[in-house]
Amino acid sequence: MCGCMVNGVAHGPLPGTTLCQLHMRHFKDGDELYLEPWRAEAFPVVKDLVVDRRAFDRIIAAGGFISVSTGSAPDGNAILVPKEDSDLSMDAAACIGCGACVAMCPNASAALFTGAKISHLGLLPQGQPERQQRAVAMAAQALAEGFGSCTNIGECDAVCPKEIKLEVIARMNRDFIQAAWAGRGVPGGE
Repeated sequence: MCGCMVNGVAHGPLPGTTLCQLHMRHFKDGDELYLEPWRAEAFPVVKDLVVDRRAFDRIIAAGGFISVSTGSAPDGNAILVPKEDSDLSMDAAACIGCGACVAMCPNASAALFTGAKISHLGLLPQGQPERQQRAVAMAAQALAEGFGSCTNIGECDAVCPKEIKLEVIARMNRDFIQAAWAGRGVPGGE
């Protein structure tokens, strides 16, 4: 169901609400509703109001996992995670991959989605070994999928039903720049 604009706004006019949570009672009698599919090169229209969001799956597959062998599960209290890092990671993990951020961005950027996925894994101790390479791989895949560049207009976080904040984009950019300085995974690097 995600993939539809209601009167020019991804998911409709209610903040923090997905289209499937938007009910007709939120509109006045006689209101005209204009429904259209999201328009982005990376989200081709399948039919009617359905778009193909598999580009997000390919971004996640490009680097959104941890391949470090962990052996047997450590004791839950053995690896301490600061509460602030845990909270930020879980806030980023709330991203449902709906694509509203792409739909509202004038550049059709997937920076909020990609930043949320990179932040989710990169803030936890288990995600540290591949943090920078993950940022490079996922950003490269987003570019390959045809998503535009972020210009920090902020339309993405304004329509995000999970209220993901722009700071995840800054965190993604920081990880990418650190990888470039270290020459890790960046074309022309190590």
